[in-house]
Amino acid sequence: MAISAELHAIGLPLVEAQLAHPTVAGIGRGDLAEPVFRSWLEQDYLFLHDYVRVFARLAWQAPAKHLGDLVDLAHTTFHDELDLHRTLSAEFGADLEGAKKGPACEAYTGFLLSSAASYAEGLAALYPCMWGYSRLGAMLAADPPAEPRYRAWVDTYADPGFAALTERIAEMIDEAAPDPDRAKALFTEGMAHELAFWDVP
Repeated sequence: MAISAELHAIGLPLVEAQLAHPTVAGIGRGDLAEPVFRSWLEQDYLFLHDYVRVFARLAWQAPAKHLGDLVDLAHTTFHDELDLHRTLSAEFGADLEGAKKGPACEAYTGFLLSSAASYAEGLAALYPCMWGYSRLGAMLAADPPAEPRYRAWVDTYADPGFAALTERIAEMIDEAAPDPDRAKALFTEGMAHELAFWDVP
């Protein structure tokens, strides 16, 4: 079994735990209290800046055939995903420029930036964010919220293009062949950070 398939098996119940989290459930229903989503937007905006740095650090170490993949992911995250945050933040009144990292954001970004010192391990550590959101998007899109702002968030992560990027990372993990036990440990830790991140300040 490929390493990525083993990670998916580990991750599915952990995605279900995220789906049951009150913040995610509120997004799915479209009735999440606005101050909660506003706080989440501010934290995720800060997180994504460091996520771009993780892609850039891995790109520096990547084999030639994957350099473009990681540069493209950094570009897409910095422009497309952060643009979505800016649009939603304007609609929810989030203060992106004045935001400060909360403990969950600080812990997660520190874990990712540290893990990115190793190409193979860095890929395993960052995979929970992309794969988890792709799975959440697909699950929530099965019964999407009517509220248009929350629907826009769901549509972003349910997009087939986002799923394709996630699959590309899975292929890269399998090719990089990290130590399986180490990859599973990093992936599991990343999924734990994902769940904790929903407990917004």
